[in-house]
Amino acid sequence: MGVPGPFPGSPGRPDAPAPDREEVDRALERLGAEYEAIETSLLALQDHAGRRLLEGAELSGTTKERWAEAERSITVLWSLFDAYTAALESARELRERRRWPSAEDLAELTELLHGEGVTVPATGADAETAGGDPEDGQARPGERFSLEGLVTRMNGLYARSLDVIVAADSVWSALPARIDLLSAELQRTRSLAHSVGVRPGEHPAGDDLERITEELSRLRARVIADPLAFWVSSSTGSSAPGGGRPDTGRYDRAARALEDIRREVAAVLDVRQDAERRLMQLRDVLSRADRTLTEARQARGEVLAKIAASEVPAVSGPSTALHEQLAAAADYRRRAQWHRLSPLLDSLEERAEDELHRARESLTAVTAPLAVRAELRGRLDAYRAKAARHGVAEDPLLTERYDIARRMLWSAPCDLRAAEQAVWRYQQAAAEALVPLQREGREES
Repeated sequence: MGVPGPFPGSPGRPDAPAPDREEVDRALERLGAEYEAIETSLLALQDHAGRRLLEGAELSGTTKERWAEAERSITVLWSLFDAYTAALESARELRERRRWPSAEDLAELTELLHGEGVTVPATGADAETAGGDPEDGQARPGERFSLEGLVTRMNGLYARSLDVIVAADSVWSALPARIDLLSAELQRTRSLAHSVGVRPGEHPAGDDLERITEELSRLRARVIADPLAFWVSSSTGSSAPGGGRPDTGRYDRAARALEDIRREVAAVLDVRQDAERRLMQLRDVLSRADRTLTEARQARGEVLAKIAASEVPAVSGPSTALHEQLAAAADYRRRAQWHRLSPLLDSLEERAEDELHRARESLTAVTAPLAVRAELRGRLDAYRAKAARHGVAEDPLLTERYDIARRMLWSAPCDLRAAEQAVWRYQQAAAEALVPLQREGREES
């Protein structure tokens, strides 16, 4: 806020016990400049916006205690400044008596400028500070100082008072405005959430919105009443007034929680915009699963009629629970209960895909014997064609074994184990019939 730092230090007491006129004049000039700097700092402290806020606020906690102490320090500070002013004016008056001061005048000036001749006057704060710790920086009535010691004491009081003011002003400048912006964003999110059914008691995010609203209200009231409770002193150990930063931990947690709710509401909005397409896809997946199961049941009946001595697994019916939940999802959509529809659709989409996969596995399992029969038929015909190409298909043994295998594979019910043995015997006979032909081919070459 443009408040100067601690007051400039005193020039100190010279080594020579009796300064000459020029040295006295230089000391008075330095003290005059020091006086101007001190007065400027005190007036800036008096006009600091943070001080005016502290004076008008209903404080509590740490801030109330520290501001009461700072007010006492400021009162003492002005009292010390008045004593400093009076001592400086006395020295100036003494110096102005003669153009060429006598030795007695120089001795008296030396005592005024460097001796402990400044007595602290009584103030309204004396009753509260009397009897306290002399290390607390407060001056006691009747205590005597040199001008240098007086400046040192004023520096300490000024720094502690300014630290309280700057810290409180920094917190007030940082947090309430941010809390108000977050509260406005929370109200927008609440309106949008209510429009999609995210309300307290109906959706966890609705309860979280209420909790964050209450938290921001409590946080703002606490920041206004006790800003120093939200001040973190500098970790570097700096003694400069206002060295530190506002503690935004509670605000940051509320902001993150609100962001999580905004994402949840956005997800619900996506569900509303995409609900019909997802419901249609779910109906299609479940319909395909149902048709596949129907086909599997029909295939099972065919297998049981056409294949003998084979384990055929049973086929379950459509999932009643999935169809009931699909009907509930459609009802949620009609009633615009998007917050309930969202998790239900997520669950249904995964389970519907699992149902279709299960139906396909059932169809594969029950039709496996038919696939085995088809493979055996194909193998038998392939070997007969090979025998025909080499002119041995009409071999009586081959003809006999082919007819046996074919009757087994094309009759119902088909004994797959016996049919597989028949095909294997035909395959063996065909291989033996082809051996002489292969030997003749090698001899001719």
